[in-house]
Amino acid sequence: MLQEPFTDLRWAYQLHYYICFRTRWRREAFGEAERETAITRLLAEVCHNHGYHLLQHKIYPDHVRCLLSLKPDQSISVVINKLKSNISREFCSEFGREPPLWATGYLARSIGRVRVQAVKQYLAHQAEHHGYDARTRSPVYRYGSDQPAPLRAAHSVFNLSYHLVFSTPYRRGVFGSTLGGELVGYWLKVARKRGFALDQATVLPDHVHILVRLAPKTSIHDCAVSLMNNSQHWMAKHHKKALMHAEVDSVWKPSAYAGTCGKVTTAMVKAFLGSG
Repeated sequence: MLQEPFTDLRWAYQLHYYICFRTRWRREAFGEAERETAITRLLAEVCHNHGYHLLQHKIYPDHVRCLLSLKPDQSISVVINKLKSNISREFCSEFGREPPLWATGYLARSIGRVRVQAVKQYLAHQAEHHGYDARTRSPVYRYGSDQPAPLRAAHSVFNLSYHLVFSTPYRRGVFGSTLGGELVGYWLKVARKRGFALDQATVLPDHVHILVRLAPKTSIHDCAVSLMNNSQHWMAKHHKKALMHAEVDSVWKPSAYAGTCGKVTTAMVKAFLGSG
């Protein structure tokens, strides 16, 4: 069974990030109104030029904090590199400063409409939500990591969590609890090899919910494509009969949902950055 690998996906998404980066040696470079206005203008220009949606920001004398909405194929490390390098070049040229403007490193956290704990509870109760809990043998498999895998990236402090959803073609029932467990076991190996973490998963017959954490260099698009393509190959090799029984040629629809989540919500960060 030959299956074409996924490259492009149709996305439903809401990806919000709180980021912060500081000036070199913590110098108070933006204390004057003229310089604060210049940083605000440059931040907006760079975001516009590169397709980043700037939801909110706040300029401090020695650092910048902002709330961004990004697309699935935009990785945090690339976004911050473009922001810092472009703003530094233009600001230093405009005010006759010696570059670089910014210190090495940054802080990046995912946030969303709901907190990560609410997403965890939602995943944990999918069997009840879809009425499978009343069955004698529920076809649902649930996984939760007792010790989340640590992720590291040089010169950064980050916590980037995502709720991912994939569904089968025509919402056909492909998975049972046993096959769902094997799928998650395989995905855990993929995650370790690719440098991201799978913290929680619920596999239902016709769709899956996953809570993943990424390092800044990895986009959620690349993570999703890796999970989908690897599992397609694995299913075709080891569980061809399950696909034939469901009368599908592919394990997944070429689409996905992704939403960021974190310890605080987007509304809370907006209020914080918008305060005087």
